[in-house]
Amino acid sequence: MSAVIQHSTAQPASAGATLPAGADTARFAFDGAGATACAQFAAHVRALAARLPAAAYAVNLCEDRYRFLVAFCAVAVRGQANLLPPSRTRAAIDEVRAQYPDSYCIGDGDACGCDALRPDGHFVALPATLPGLDGAPLHIDDAAVVAIGFTSGSTGTPSANAKTLGSFRTSTAQNLAALASLWPAGTVPDVVATVPPQHMYGVELSVMLPLLGGAAVHRGRPFFPQDIARALEEATAPRLLVSTPVHLRALLESGVALPPLAGIVTATAPLPPELAAEAESRFGCEVRETFGSTETCIFAFRRTARDAAWTPYPGVRLQPRPDGTLVSAPHLPQPVLLADLVGLQDDGRFVLHGRQADLLEIAGKRASLADLTRRLLALPGVRDGAMFQLDPGAGGVRRIAAVFASDTLDEAAVREALRRSVDPVFLPRPLRRVAALPRNETGKLPREALLRLLRGDAAAGS
Repeated sequence: MSAVIQHSTAQPASAGATLPAGADTARFAFDGAGATACAQFAAHVRALAARLPAAAYAVNLCEDRYRFLVAFCAVAVRGQANLLPPSRTRAAIDEVRAQYPDSYCIGDGDACGCDALRPDGHFVALPATLPGLDGAPLHIDDAAVVAIGFTSGSTGTPSANAKTLGSFRTSTAQNLAALASLWPAGTVPDVVATVPPQHMYGVELSVMLPLLGGAAVHRGRPFFPQDIARALEEATAPRLLVSTPVHLRALLESGVALPPLAGIVTATAPLPPELAAEAESRFGCEVRETFGSTETCIFAFRRTARDAAWTPYPGVRLQPRPDGTLVSAPHLPQPVLLADLVGLQDDGRFVLHGRQADLLEIAGKRASLADLTRRLLALPGVRDGAMFQLDPGAGGVRRIAAVFASDTLDEAAVREALRRSVDPVFLPRPLRRVAALPRNETGKLPREALLRLLRGDAAAGS
């Protein structure tokens, strides 16, 4: 586990932002019950901030996106930092609080009844009806650490990453500039997001866009296709859907009709070009894939249906290295080394060659886990699947394993189909059929969850 990022409540005087960005009467959040204006949001924040306990950190577990925003700002107004765990499981929360003992949990909905959060009574439950409190405009210094996000654990142990309001202000301006051509000039979109607000992608495009960019956001986090369609109907044009490849595939397979969209943004997992093209054709708008990480925030984008190369944001510099890519950006206090390997083009764009950890060399032959997974998913009848490398065994050998979900194919059939496109040295052993893959809320596959699934299947004799 990474070292604790220390946060001081005493911030130096600096430039800052008055929150939210919209005028007092502007729409800030909405759902089927109506809209909440910016002034009402600020009143809710003041009232909640007044009742928060004295501490340095708050684990923000709110599921309702509006309540997450209220809690997020109330915590920041009190000079505290929001801790954003990689999931809301008891284990993830316990790990975060163990690293940050001067913390409490704040939540709504199911989190309010979670006994795991109450061993010391250090839990703030948001009331069903949020009270309001008049006062001065909300102002937070740019230097204030407002959030500490944790990586998903898909490539190892989650690590902590501190974000200041100033860094979010810069990245929000970059995101708006990269997406602004999707909607008419002089307007701001209504945002509907399927990703949790605790994930850094969700923070950037469904929390910071309304706080710093003037957009309005849907209160909820719709999951099923019909719920997503309903949330979009509750929005007003221009509508922006912030989603993931997993949700996008589910929307297409469901056949659900969506209202006119200004655009769809996707991230958290690679988007197949054919899926992007189908979505653009079905929903009549552009699909833009963003590229970034918890460490870097978003720093590049592409229209995946047409482009293989990524366009970096202005001021972003990429430096390919043997162990990854060094990323420098205006919103980053220092360069960040990513595990991704890139190839720079003459026009300033770049293409991905995979992650250093994904590259395999066995018996003098080379392959990548990303490409092997793509071949597994391309098999007719495979609903979902993943290839990954096991830890070294006897003799230091690291075998390749795979899990897949299918209603029609068993292990023997998938193994035989893979033989047609995969070199024998890269065929997965073991290969397990499962009911469903353990994807998290953003569609990622934490490595530990995959290993547990594989061990569970093996123990069951499947």
